Amino acid sequence: MENSTPKGHPKGLYLLFTTEMWERFSYYGMRALFTLFLINALMFDKETASGIYGSYTSLVYLTPIIGGYFADNIWGNRKSIFVGGVMMAIGQLFMFFSASLYSNHSVALILMIVGLTFLIFGNGFFKPNISTLVGQLYAETDKRKDAAYTIFYMGINLGAFIAPLICGYLGERYDAAGNILPGAFKWGFLCACIGMIISVITFEMRKNKVLVTPEGEPIGKIPNKQRLSAEEMGEAPVGKKSNSNVYVGVLVGMVVLVLLRFFVFMAEDETMIDTVNNYISAAIFAISISIPFIIITDKSLNKIEKQRIWVIYIVAFFVIFFWAAFEQAGASLTFFAAEQTNRDILGFSMPASWFNSFNAVFIVILAPLISILWTKLAKKNMEPASPYKQAFGLLFLALGYVFIAIGVDGVEPGVKVSIIWLTGLYFIHTVGELFLSPIGLSMVNKLAPVRFASLLMGVWFLSTAAANNFAGFLSSFYPDPVLTGTEVRALEKEFTTDTHKVYLLVDEVKKATPADTVKVVDDKGKPVEVKFSDIKFDRLFAEVKDKNDEKTINANAKIIQEKKIEFAKKAVNKEKSFIGIKITDLKSFFWLFVYLAGGSAIILFLLSKFLVKMMNGVK
Repeated sequence: MENSTPKGHPKGLYLLFTTEMWERFSYYGMRALFTLFLINALMFDKETASGIYGSYTSLVYLTPIIGGYFADNIWGNRKSIFVGGVMMAIGQLFMFFSASLYSNHSVALILMIVGLTFLIFGNGFFKPNISTLVGQLYAETDKRKDAAYTIFYMGINLGAFIAPLICGYLGERYDAAGNILPGAFKWGFLCACIGMIISVITFEMRKNKVLVTPEGEPIGKIPNKQRLSAEEMGEAPVGKKSNSNVYVGVLVGMVVLVLLRFFVFMAEDETMIDTVNNYISAAIFAISISIPFIIITDKSLNKIEKQRIWVIYIVAFFVIFFWAAFEQAGASLTFFAAEQTNRDILGFSMPASWFNSFNAVFIVILAPLISILWTKLAKKNMEPASPYKQAFGLLFLALGYVFIAIGVDGVEPGVKVSIIWLTGLYFIHTVGELFLSPIGLSMVNKLAPVRFASLLMGVWFLSTAAANNFAGFLSSFYPDPVLTGTEVRALEKEFTTDTHKVYLLVDEVKKATPADTVKVVDDKGKPVEVKFSDIKFDRLFAEVKDKNDEKTINANAKIIQEKKIEFAKKAVNKEKSFIGIKITDLKSFFWLFVYLAGGSAIILFLLSKFLVKMMNGVK
């Protein structure tokens, strides 16, 4: 068989490469615009937007547990991938509808929630199953697996590289004055929808021809448990059944509960979003403990299988700290790119969303080199075991934040820094990611009992779910300058014209962020927006109030302006703290991630020797 040759890689790998590339194009194209859409079209402040972003990305990585269960027990990998792809295409279409109707805030919000729900469950069926199929293309002892997952990972990031450039260009548009155009976001989301459709079509057209084992047998057509022989089922005593049927009931019930509460709160009061995010956080961390516990207590597992699963769990715990810091790319680092990074290149102002491509292009460049490195080290019997590789990944992540912390040292709010600092961070983080993420996928594939292959891949993504939720929480510590109550009262007296009056809510000043604009009412009581060039300050928080009934009016859009030095001098950073670390400026904010990632790297290095023993010969 052509796929049995030890030279090169099976053709099926390149089908999975292409399918995943387009799916990641869809995901990252939408993600590059998501927080900008929340702030500039749906008018959320940064703290709320960070919470929504964290909840969405965490649920995206939570539902692979469901997809893994269905693949292992009911559908098989192929059908799960198809169903997931179709659901994600529908989800992106609803995001297009939401952005098209952004001026009707309540309708746009409901459409967005529906779209995110389809994306969340669709990704759950798609993500763990396509990753599992990569390993099934090779024999269990084939040393090309790490290299194969690195190549597959390059496909993921090729899509992630192209997506922000195209979707970001279409969706993040500015007028002649440099103001973002909220109506353009829909085209970026529609482009992401088209990418998902291409992914599904590509997979369906070629799957029967190239998705085969080294012996030529088809893979992914039937559930994993069904295709196993009695010998492959391990040493489960007679009469003892696997309790895996509990997984899907527990998880689906909790996820549905969270989503129902989300819809109820949205219907009652959109200000309850923070409460919804708290529900999601609690559910994710509860599931992160309960589902792995159910698996490890499964009576069909033997001693060696349990030890190997414990390795997956322990490493997954440390991976949480990696992704919590890494996923700042879609939140706080996007804020930093938009507000305090000089994006002018040869007269062209690069969209902030394009920075989401930097990590991906570095992976496309570096992945083949890292793949060759592992292959050569393996031939010399010098390749480090997976836990050591991932500890190095955490170390590189910490070094990336050290680099950017140096770049922002002493920089005041409103002052833009060179693009080299953010570029350098993404380069160093890319090296760390290549040491950790594809190696983790390969490790799970090699350590997981075959009957739990997709489910444990889902558990691996479950750690990413907890990490993304944690990332949204950490992003809320981003040090936005705010005006004090005294300055607000002074401005109330200062800025009153014949036709405009600024209504400021002093108790809400803590929400002042660089993405906000002053909203006023004219002499006829009509809501209007005033540019900051008219009032001496930039990005000031204020709510429009109707003169007659004093109810808050939702304006249709926000205007993003360049932050003025005058505002920066009058503004102060509200002091925050996390686990005893005070965060007062960008330097201290970035050092928070140095402590989290660096500390995790050191502990994982110390544990790696014991973890290797627990892997029982698997490297």
